[in-house]
Amino acid sequence: MDTKKVLLTGVTGFLGSHTAIQLLNKGYKVIGTLRNLDRVSEIKKVIAQNTEYVDNLEFAEADLLDEEVWYDLVSEVQDIIHIASPFPRELPKNEDDLIIPAKNGTIHILKAASKHGLRRVVLTSSSGAIIYGKDKNNRKSTFDENNWTDIHNRLDSTPYFRSKTIAEKAAWDFIKQDTSGLELTTVCPGAILGPILEKDFGTSANIVIKALDGSSPAIPRIGFDMVDVRSVADLHIKALEAPEAAGERFVCSAGYMTFKEVANILRENYPNKKVPKFTLPDFAVRLFSNIDKTIKPILIDLGTERKVSNNKAIKLLDWKPIPVREAILACAESAIKLSLA
Repeated sequence: MDTKKVLLTGVTGFLGSHTAIQLLNKGYKVIGTLRNLDRVSEIKKVIAQNTEYVDNLEFAEADLLDEEVWYDLVSEVQDIIHIASPFPRELPKNEDDLIIPAKNGTIHILKAASKHGLRRVVLTSSSGAIIYGKDKNNRKSTFDENNWTDIHNRLDSTPYFRSKTIAEKAAWDFIKQDTSGLELTTVCPGAILGPILEKDFGTSANIVIKALDGSSPAIPRIGFDMVDVRSVADLHIKALEAPEAAGERFVCSAGYMTFKEVANILRENYPNKKVPKFTLPDFAVRLFSNIDKTIKPILIDLGTERKVSNNKAIKLLDWKPIPVREAILACAESAIKLSLA
């Protein structure tokens, strides 16, 4: 078993590709999983533009619902970073399309890791597993790793946030029962921005893209905790390496920012772009979401200020997140370069 070889799921995704680059640059060998090997040459080319160690990256086709494939893949490694999870741009017709692969995929990977005596699994969860499912009086608050989304409160949660909560809770329940000595650490990012490497970008980048591409007539009264993808990748690796990270959950955010503040930063830096200036009333956002379905998942955040505390990651792991402003501008620059905005 190669102690410097990591199994990384979801290597083609926004966070997965950045995490692969950082692992390779730190001297790790990486087995990156993807659902279809047809994308190998494309993603390898993207990663090769950002690291000179692409020869230490190999690929494996793996589906989250295929339990057997994971037993073979984990036999070569000591550690796993499990990022892969379905993240749609629109609300699904059936929420089980998200929940079943998110939960079962996580359990399949943990079972395989336990059987082969692996050291640690770092699981990508979400701040969405922390800050939702609240009653009206408790939404405007600052949350931390001790808080959980209540999946039974369907008015204040979405299928995606329920899927992340269910998968993370299932992982912790598995570890409680496991006797192999396997360690689990979870990372809970907010909206992930930063440099887009290819046209298959993270959903959160729409915060920046839609403000730049002229498709938004005005700004919804919404804000999120945001974080640069490079900082999220960095926290995953710190969570992998630090002995004190075992058994811990980490909020991953560089700070809260409203869409209006994002728009102001973009307007200041891209004066020739038609960045919206006016705030859209909540009822108008709801109406507009019937035309642009990608808005539906964020309706539960209208008019609220759900914030998270990143103190634990900073203090325990000496994590230094890139400032949100820098993440926004890096996202914008790369989106324009790729003709996405």
